[in-house]
Amino acid sequence: MTSKTIRLAAGIAALAACTPAMAKDEPVSLTKCDASHGTIAVVDGDTQGWTKYGLGSPRELIAALAIESGCFTPYQPGGAPAAFLMNVIAGDKEEVNKGIEMARSAAVEGLVRSGAASGLLRSTPFGGSALGLLGGLGGRRKTVAAGIRLISPASGQTVVSGLGEVSKSTITFGGNGGNAVAGGILGGAQSAGYANSSDGKMLVEAFIKAFNSVSAQGGALASAAPAPAAAVTAPAAAPAKAAVATRMFASPDANSAVVRSLRAGASLTRTGQRQGLFIEVDDGFGTRGWVSVEDLN
Repeated sequence: MTSKTIRLAAGIAALAACTPAMAKDEPVSLTKCDASHGTIAVVDGDTQGWTKYGLGSPRELIAALAIESGCFTPYQPGGAPAAFLMNVIAGDKEEVNKGIEMARSAAVEGLVRSGAASGLLRSTPFGGSALGLLGGLGGRRKTVAAGIRLISPASGQTVVSGLGEVSKSTITFGGNGGNAVAGGILGGAQSAGYANSSDGKMLVEAFIKAFNSVSAQGGALASAAPAPAAAVTAPAAAPAKAAVATRMFASPDANSAVVRSLRAGASLTRTGQRQGLFIEVDDGFGTRGWVSVEDLN
């Protein structure tokens, strides 16, 4: 077994050991960490179910969870690129479960492409079940759900995923009694209107559960964490926008790994690097990748 296979096996073992069973409708509290797992840049995923409830992006809420828990460090503009891209989605259970399943498939695909998947699954008894931990949850009751995918900007692959679902909120906003949300988390919830409705409260609780699930998978994160990268100064930075819905690739090749999807109108910054029909861009959240020049304004 190669050292790379051993590291991958260790990561999956940690995921299997650290991912807690999802308890529904029980009081939830935010997990605390002794040290940060790395810098994160929070971006909205394709399933933006919060808009159905008249709510804004949960980016500030997620950043508040990262700071309050100590589990991650939010990316600061002008600093070194983020170690992980934190992709957040929300909606009903079926929508979010589908999004998480797509993330699981991407992770498995990455293992297969690396050449380590078959040997890993043969040599690790729990391999199959560990890779399937993020699949369907069953049950018929409709719930509000939130999902978080932690993606490596270097490879475009999902490192870990977490899912939270709530059918009845157990939290309150402000105050000191009961299961109250206060401080920075309250501010993050208020900034996008989550504190003003029952649906918002449920989504806050669902995001806390999803965040806890991701934070608990520290072993997998440690095995996948990239080496610290120095900040890169773009030689010829210039603004750009996505002319159409498109994708950001890990290298100037449409067959390379997809770092993230871009919506039409998304603001980008050209780094000044170009190869063929591809231009390197920065999304403003610590992630760089290559986009076809034909898809940019």
